[in-house]
Amino acid sequence: MNLKPLSKVLLISSLAITLPSCAFVDWLVYKQDLPQGNFLEQKDIDKLRVEMSKEQVAYLIGRPIVDDAFGGDTWRYVYHFKSGRNAKIIYREFILTFNDNKLVSTKGDFEVHEEFNTPIVN
Repeated sequence: MNLKPLSKVLLISSLAITLPSCAFVDWLVYKQDLPQGNFLEQKDIDKLRVEMSKEQVAYLIGRPIVDDAFGGDTWRYVYHFKSGRNAKIIYREFILTFNDNKLVSTKGDFEVHEEFNTPIVN
C-alpha cells in the first residue's frame, strides 16, 4: 500500500477542515460595542430653544466632547458607535451655533422641536 497519496489526502482534508474554522471561531468570539463621543437623545434636543445661553444648553445636553480649538461659537457633538456583533457603524453629528453666548441655530442629524424659534422667557 502506497502512503503518499493517503498522506496528501489527509493533509488536504485537515487544511480544508481547519482553515474555515478560523472564521467560525471569530464569529463565536465576543466583541464589545464601541461607543464614542456624545450620545444625544431626541427628547433632550426637543428642549432646546433659540437664545439659550451656553450654560443652559450644557445643562440640557452636556458639553461637546470635541472642543473647538479656536474657542469659537460653534459646538460640535459627534457620536460614533461600532457594534461588536456585526460591525455596523452609526455616526451622528449635531452642530450648535452661538452668537454673543446665545444659541442661534442648529444643524445635523437631529430635528429641533417646532417651538425652537420661540425663546424662553426669563
